[in-house]
Amino acid sequence: MSAPPAVARTSADYRCYKISPGDTNRLAIVFDPIDDGVDFICTVEIFEVGGKTPPNRHPVGQEMFFVLQGECIATAGERTVRLAAGDSLLVRPGHEHVIENTGAGKLYLLQMMVPNDDFAELIRRGTPMSLDDEDLAVLRRVNRP
Repeated sequence: MSAPPAVARTSADYRCYKISPGDTNRLAIVFDPIDDGVDFICTVEIFEVGGKTPPNRHPVGQEMFFVLQGECIATAGERTVRLAAGDSLLVRPGHEHVIENTGAGKLYLLQMMVPNDDFAELIRRGTPMSLDDEDLAVLRRVNRP
């Protein structure tokens, strides 16, 4: 059986996870190798107010973040940058990085890692979570500020 020529999803199709119980961010999987047979993972990463990733690195994957809504400080290696809606960040393989929500509301990042570097598997081993009305509004771009 061959792969379909295209895969389409709605926000209702996304599966959301928290990697570790104490995490203050969740990841809603858009496309990944497990369901879609691709060599990358794409998520929407959602941070609570004051939320922060634990320091992490990926040996092979290049990780890209695009700010959909909110503000953050991102540190990769020795470089720290402030990012807001419309800004992006690329973290090269092997570099420790942290992202911290510095805004008054939730932070929403479009995240992509190429290749997957076992990130989809790590996410899916976490705790399934739900997307609330605010999350769905951002994903659907309803009630844009």
